[in-house]
Amino acid sequence: MKKFTLATLIIGAFILFSLLSNHTNVLALLPNSSNDPGSPAFSSTASSVPPASGASDTPNATSTANALYKDGTYTGMVADAQWGNVQVQVVIQHGKMTSVSFLQYPNERNRSVEINGYADPQLTSEAIQAQSATVDSVSGATDSSEAFMQSLTDALSQAQA
Repeated sequence: MKKFTLATLIIGAFILFSLLSNHTNVLALLPNSSNDPGSPAFSSTASSVPPASGASDTPNATSTANALYKDGTYTGMVADAQWGNVQVQVVIQHGKMTSVSFLQYPNERNRSVEINGYADPQLTSEAIQAQSATVDSVSGATDSSEAFMQSLTDALSQAQA
């Protein structure tokens, strides 16, 4: 009887832990409002940026003299991340990066979705803070991190002031 009680307590504790840890991860992710399975599921801003077709840009003529980048929306190249492609789009306002959105990311496997669920927000946040594509790789998401930097570097090269 003692073994059964102990086993029940251990299983109950494991279930409780699993439920609590899953809810923590769900709260950290902001899903995109799009129902398209090929669209990005994570964005660094609450408003979603509509994907542009091709590597187009919409520069604004009102960029300042000391700005890092020309205002507009720029789409980076598609970069291979081993388990899928990564492509980002950056929005520049007043010469600075204001948002970075994933147009493509590895999402064919549950593990890829999980990895990108925590890596993508970290990468976008760090890029906006640094105002650069040079960011630290996220542990466990090295391939996605490198592909992110490649695509963002391409987008930012289009936005050079």
